[in-house]
Amino acid sequence: MSIFHRAELILGKDSMHNLASKKVILFGIGGVGSWCAESLIRTGIMDLTIVDSDRVTASNINRQLMATSKTVGEVKTEALRNRLLDINPEAQITSLQKIYSKETSSDFNLNEYDVIIDAIDSLGSKVHLIRAATQTDALFVSSMGAALKVDPTRVRVDEFWNVQGCPLARKIRKLVRKVGVPQRPFLCVYSDEVMENIGAEEITEPISKEETTDTTGPGDPDLVNHDWSDHKAVINGSLAHITAIFGFTLAGLIIKELTQ
Repeated sequence: MSIFHRAELILGKDSMHNLASKKVILFGIGGVGSWCAESLIRTGIMDLTIVDSDRVTASNINRQLMATSKTVGEVKTEALRNRLLDINPEAQITSLQKIYSKETSSDFNLNEYDVIIDAIDSLGSKVHLIRAATQTDALFVSSMGAALKVDPTRVRVDEFWNVQGCPLARKIRKLVRKVGVPQRPFLCVYSDEVMENIGAEEITEPISKEETTDTTGPGDPDLVNHDWSDHKAVINGSLAHITAIFGFTLAGLIIKELTQ
């Protein structure tokens, strides 16, 4: 029996063939993106490119799918690729240990993809990806801030300009009005809940204005201290059940659109 038997029962053969034919790229495989990737592969996506620059750290274990005591130190994209291939060895999983940014955007031919997923945490890079992705014909979905959330009933989906109560979405809208608005509507996963880091003993401040613009603020998804940078980012608390709901919801939006 096919590993997709249960999915085919509810979606039908034609929809399963459609899912298998799509080429998907996912930017950011932290607490949100890793769960999104798993859901897509378990539901029949066969061609997935995962993009992230980091390695697994112990602090990732509380919320990132591929982060375990055995994978600490491994390249995240490779650790997740191995996990996804354990689920479906027939899938084509491309692992790119790279950063998406204004400077590296030309390395990614977004027009080659049917689906583009934004689950990155750098504000400047996120804005650039939103603008670039909405200039393609690809289905595009984006995660807003998943940190500082506890209540699963407050996770919602809305069009970007209609998102309410999310500090990250507010910052992005402010920036895109300056640099250029998205070329078309797209759906976002978000929550209007904003809690505080009540357990924080010390917060390391970013050391430049640019670092502040790119990485700080309540609600940013899954912020980490990048191994490739000497700059320290503000760390916001986040929990597995919230980041997973965000990731699964992104995947659900994609599956719904591709199987209608």
